[in-house]
Amino acid sequence: MRGAAKPGRYADGNGLYLVVDPSGAKRWVLRVVAQRRRRDIGLGGVKVVSLADARELAAGYRRIARDGGDPLAERRRSQATVPTFEAARSRSTVNRRPAGATPSTPPSGFSTLREYVFPVIGQRCVDQIDTPDLLKILSPVWLTKPETARRVKQHIATVFDWARAAGHRSGDNPVDGVAKGLPKQYDRAAHMTALPYGDAPAFIARLNSDDSDELVRLAFEFLILTVTCTGEVVGRPLARNQPRRRCVDHPG
Repeated sequence: MRGAAKPGRYADGNGLYLVVDPSGAKRWVLRVVAQRRRRDIGLGGVKVVSLADARELAAGYRRIARDGGDPLAERRRSQATVPTFEAARSRSTVNRRPAGATPSTPPSGFSTLREYVFPVIGQRCVDQIDTPDLLKILSPVWLTKPETARRVKQHIATVFDWARAAGHRSGDNPVDGVAKGLPKQYDRAAHMTALPYGDAPAFIARLNSDDSDELVRLAFEFLILTVTCTGEVVGRPLARNQPRRRCVDHPG
């Protein structure tokens, strides 16, 4: 390609050309017929792609076209970046944030995924995760924390539904096969016995006579007298836009 200084198109053979732009920039272009359509495929500038590299790339694209494929579509697929599970979780929640939420507001279920899921598969690409990986996450908490495990399972399924819709996975959602490898969950046989309302004054009197930590006793008494939520007593704030509600029923 010596002497190719003037603007124009210089053939190397087999559809490979060196294109010199009016600005003096030089780049490789492959002209090939694929699926009965002419395609001009840019292979890069001469400063980053040598003649040998351009010929190798051209040979690969010609092979795809000869086999009936589309070289441009194949290149787009090879250049597509498959997100990690953590990145996919972030992208899948962009259009599903509740009204009033700000970009800094953590999406629903984020803390649960951060604790149970991200340490195991957070940095793995979503197309490389399968049902056995999810069993490793859910098995330890499936019976000990059944409600948490069900929420984790639901959040994971949502991420993979998005990944399939976005073209980063194919086939079934890997969560669909998890149930076959997990034991059956059973509801608790009985609830904890509730203190009759009429016995509350005597209980508070006994509580005040106890020699346990004063802050704990005062907090417990405050919870009983105000019938508030435990989370509010210990200082855990309500979620954004969540209405305050009474946590137990009581007369009046």
